[in-house]
Amino acid sequence: MFFRLSSTEKIVFPEMKLDDVLATIGEFGPYQLWVYHWYCMLNFSVAFHHLGQVFLGGVSDHWCAIPENTNCSDSTNYGCQYQHFSFKIPADDLSTSINESNCIQYVSYVNITEDTPLIECANSYEFDHSRYTSTIQEDFTLVCKGKTKVAFAQSIYFFGLLVGSVVMGSVADRIGRKPTLIICAVMQSSFGLALSFIQSFTAYCILRFIIATATIGIYLISFVMATELVGLKWRNVAGNVMPIYWSLGIMVLALFGYLVRDWRKLQIVLSVPTGVAALYMPFLPESARWLLSQGEVTKAEKIVHKFARASKVTIAEHPFGDKIQMKKERKYTALDLFRTPNLRKKTINVMYNWFVVVMVFYGLSLSTDGLGIDPYIAFMLSGLVEIPARIFSIFSIDRFGRRPMLAIVILSGGACCLITVFIEPGMYRVMVAMGGKFSFTAAFGIVYVYSAELFPTPLRTTAMGLASMAGRMGSIISPMALVISEIWKPLPLVLFSSLSVTAGLLGLLLPETKGISLPETIEEGEHFGKKTKRSKSSGYSHELQTRDDKNEDEETEIQLPFDDMKT
Repeated sequence: MFFRLSSTEKIVFPEMKLDDVLATIGEFGPYQLWVYHWYCMLNFSVAFHHLGQVFLGGVSDHWCAIPENTNCSDSTNYGCQYQHFSFKIPADDLSTSINESNCIQYVSYVNITEDTPLIECANSYEFDHSRYTSTIQEDFTLVCKGKTKVAFAQSIYFFGLLVGSVVMGSVADRIGRKPTLIICAVMQSSFGLALSFIQSFTAYCILRFIIATATIGIYLISFVMATELVGLKWRNVAGNVMPIYWSLGIMVLALFGYLVRDWRKLQIVLSVPTGVAALYMPFLPESARWLLSQGEVTKAEKIVHKFARASKVTIAEHPFGDKIQMKKERKYTALDLFRTPNLRKKTINVMYNWFVVVMVFYGLSLSTDGLGIDPYIAFMLSGLVEIPARIFSIFSIDRFGRRPMLAIVILSGGACCLITVFIEPGMYRVMVAMGGKFSFTAAFGIVYVYSAELFPTPLRTTAMGLASMAGRMGSIISPMALVISEIWKPLPLVLFSSLSVTAGLLGLLLPETKGISLPETIEEGEHFGKKTKRSKSSGYSHELQTRDDKNEDEETEIQLPFDDMKT
């Protein structure tokens, strides 16, 4: 195969790849497991901030504030409030006076009759505090005409995830996984604490946007480090066990939301853990794979020797070769994912799958209060169901492969969304909805592992960031997709189901990665998954080659025989 590279670019490959070294010393040894655990712990804070607005902006019953000069015959505040409910506030259903209208009031509260005109709330609103003592809806008046602002705030947060996916992924590829992770942790904690003191909705959206850019950086980088930390045999397990910490984080968030009903205090509780994590992260090692891709062989060797000592295995002083030096004068960017045809096809396909999976995943996660059971229990169940889904992902894709299982879980999840349309709120609806959440959680786990395996090391976090960016586009649309239920209540579920069909079928066009070593170079990434034709005479596979000779004087053509690539 022929590949065009800039004539100023120098590529030197180590004599032994990291996967080979890890196979010798242990692909998931004691020290690797210890490091892995502490990176996984960061996913608690990711769940807190991703889904925290379910409780920060929890829906409370509300009604127009009664004018202060309105007389009340009851001697207690509760009695007055009930009297306002029963007699002073217009009822949607005249047979049940307590079923009040939330956004209109009588034009006058003197001598009220059935003919008294109604107007929109003229002053402020009063809120029911039986579930939440304070929410952003109450503090920023996000009710009635302003109720869509709650979905807008969540979309702003998801837009921050989109930006962070691109920025933090690229930064991590340039300056390193660990320093970028520390920066993200400090940002998330400090701006999260600041958020609890703001006094305007605009400031709330701005700070949530910043928090989102840091939060997605934490998730993406910790996930990439987890998959780069272990060998081939344990890569799937590492990729799917890490999100279980996220699932546990959802369950802990439900508990925090139940115990802390004031949104400002809850925001403080959700922001402190990452500040603690920022203190221990400097003591964790950098990714050895990233160091090798940057030519930092000596630093990578020190980390590998730590792995070996913990596993009580002796390895060569220079496991990657005595005189190996890797130098690349050129830094890769997201554009390199689109320069060559095979990488381009895989990138676009992966991006679309991410878009659909993330959109439906968050659509189901943010709509648990419409299932007809207690919202805290429903939210905790949505986190609990993710744990068996992750375990299912681990075993199913190692047994049946990444490609078929991704298609199966996306298609089955879409079917659950469609079936839910025909079921009334209650336990049966909960069961089917949790089946959909199970499927899309499994799809989330598979697409993360699958994407990390499809792309080469120099572009892995950049590619994951770009794929995640597409997913964040889906998450941005997701809250708004729930709002369109006011047009037709089942419309969001029908939309989710339709998109799932196309994503599941397109996923079948991607190459299988089960049992394949991670591509270490751009050339290997382009070569992987290309269609080949088999020679009838020799039985060897030969790639269909194309060659463009127009710019031969500007670029140097380097032949890279991938089957026996040498230094």
